[in-house]
Amino acid sequence: MMAFIRLLARNRLAAFGALMLLLLLLLALVTPLLPLLDPNITDPANRLQPLFSEGHWLGTDQLGRDILSRLLWGMRISLAVGIAASLVAALLGSLIGILAGYFGGRTDNTLMRGIDMLMAFPYILLALAIVAVLGPGLMNALYAIAIVNIPFFARNIRGATVGIAHREFIDAARLSGKGNTRILATEILPNVLPVIVITLSTTVGWMILETAGLSFLGLGAQPPQADLGSMLGEGRRMMINAPHVATLPGLVIFILVMSINLLGDGVRDALDPRLKSGALSRPAPMTRIRRHESSGAAPQKSRDTALLRVDDLRTDFEVGRQRYHAVNGVSFTIQPNECLGLVGESGSGKSVTALSLLGLVASPPGIINGGDIHLHSRHQPSRDLLSLKPREIRHIRGNDVAYVFQDPLSTLHPLIKVGDQLVEAIRQHQPLSHPAARELAVKLLGQVRIPNPEQRASQYPHELSGGMRQRVGIAMALANDPELIIADEPTTALDVTVQAQILSLIQHLREEKGTSVLFITHDFGVVSQVCDRVAVMYAGRIVEIGPTQEILDNPRHPYTQRLIDCVPRLGEPDHEPAAIPGLPPPANALPAGCAFAERCDLAEPRCREGNIELIATDKERQVRCIKPLGLTAKISEGIEHD
Repeated sequence: MMAFIRLLARNRLAAFGALMLLLLLLLALVTPLLPLLDPNITDPANRLQPLFSEGHWLGTDQLGRDILSRLLWGMRISLAVGIAASLVAALLGSLIGILAGYFGGRTDNTLMRGIDMLMAFPYILLALAIVAVLGPGLMNALYAIAIVNIPFFARNIRGATVGIAHREFIDAARLSGKGNTRILATEILPNVLPVIVITLSTTVGWMILETAGLSFLGLGAQPPQADLGSMLGEGRRMMINAPHVATLPGLVIFILVMSINLLGDGVRDALDPRLKSGALSRPAPMTRIRRHESSGAAPQKSRDTALLRVDDLRTDFEVGRQRYHAVNGVSFTIQPNECLGLVGESGSGKSVTALSLLGLVASPPGIINGGDIHLHSRHQPSRDLLSLKPREIRHIRGNDVAYVFQDPLSTLHPLIKVGDQLVEAIRQHQPLSHPAARELAVKLLGQVRIPNPEQRASQYPHELSGGMRQRVGIAMALANDPELIIADEPTTALDVTVQAQILSLIQHLREEKGTSVLFITHDFGVVSQVCDRVAVMYAGRIVEIGPTQEILDNPRHPYTQRLIDCVPRLGEPDHEPAAIPGLPPPANALPAGCAFAERCDLAEPRCREGNIELIATDKERQVRCIKPLGLTAKISEGIEHD
């Protein structure tokens, strides 16, 4: 509950709405205790008194009745009727939606066809017809507003129930012997309750407005009883002589409905797990950067040959008061025409590292909290990418550095033909006419070995196979002849044959164009085919880096050894892939010392102390371990003392 309140309080508009609504509710509750005049006593001699008159702070109406008293008592009535109508509509509509969605078949058809009949009439005309049949009155207006809003609840709740009714845990409940009533009460209702609450919170204000509308037309509260709608209706005749008589109830209606709607939006955001995590927030054009001590220095002369140099990169996700350290001090270099593999389990920080290079981590909730990223391209001298403005970094994206995403179906626009998407990528960075860009796009599709490229360029992404879509992604990455391609697990979702073709294509492009590649994967078998060097990541840190073949033949970190042991070996029937026991530590509670210690059978007390640095074991190898595998005791002891 406290977490929900904190999330609600973070939304300033929702907090403002909650405070306004709380103030209005308190006024409505204490109204009987306040020394107010009787709202129904008329005094024609004091009719239409202005604001701040003696004895009448908000003046009087056309019959001399005190407006302040009538506003407070009328607000009580409007709130009571609106909330009661909302609860009735929510109860009946949710019941209909749950029953229709759970039982389906004839029950669903019967109930939902009745709902369709109600929805066939304009809701306000239907409400007027119901009041005409039942007769004017506040209770009849309540019934009318509740009835016309039942379909809204029924449709929403039915949709949520249908998505739950056929889930495996419902089948398990049936197999355990639970009847339909118990399943509805203990399995279905708890899962659709957030949808009911969200729907209710966002419709209470609308129902209060509808109630006020019926009273404005004279079909709700009847004289001498007053609610906000009837006061507004009576005051409209005095808009010229005494505008405050109509303006004040209209202002209260506005404040009341606005505060309820703002609070309802906040409740929706706080209950929706996607919204409260920031997943549906509009991301900034570049990842938010908050470096406390950024060197921003140019690369050292000894590293001038490096195309890309990353130093102590740190990227976090801030969700509420929790901070998740996704990338925790990563450093590496990529030389021209080199392929560096980034390997590790899911959740080790590989993709976040790659996205951070171009400022593509969504903010919120992502933040780059430290580090330097220097790119030394053929067009310009070394630049710290984290010091560039969004407009400058956009010029680098897709031009100097290109990105091949893991799932091209979700990254390619589903409503634009692949050829047009390639044309857009080309013309973003090259001053070409549309026909020239189209010709280049078809040529690129041919370069990535897509058969009949002219016809394929006129197709939509869903008309292509997974391998074809991945080739389109590679063609888009090659559109502007980049110096570095970041390939984020481009073969994970592909079958073995297509995977081999994609790997062969990447290798061919490297040989032909001299392009550098940062290849992200969790498969050492893929790494051995395409990568010159490999960096092994665990819990947001690089634990070992060096030439690929040396690491495969002689791994020095226990985690690297366990990853290699997980790879099946053809021709070795006696070799059984061994799973790594346990789970990686949570990113918001990383332990001291080696993060792999809890899963390592070689761990000792020193592994859980202090900060273990990435230490060079020879000219091209580095490992983050106090006792690297395969080294003599003497060398190991020297590294520990160092």
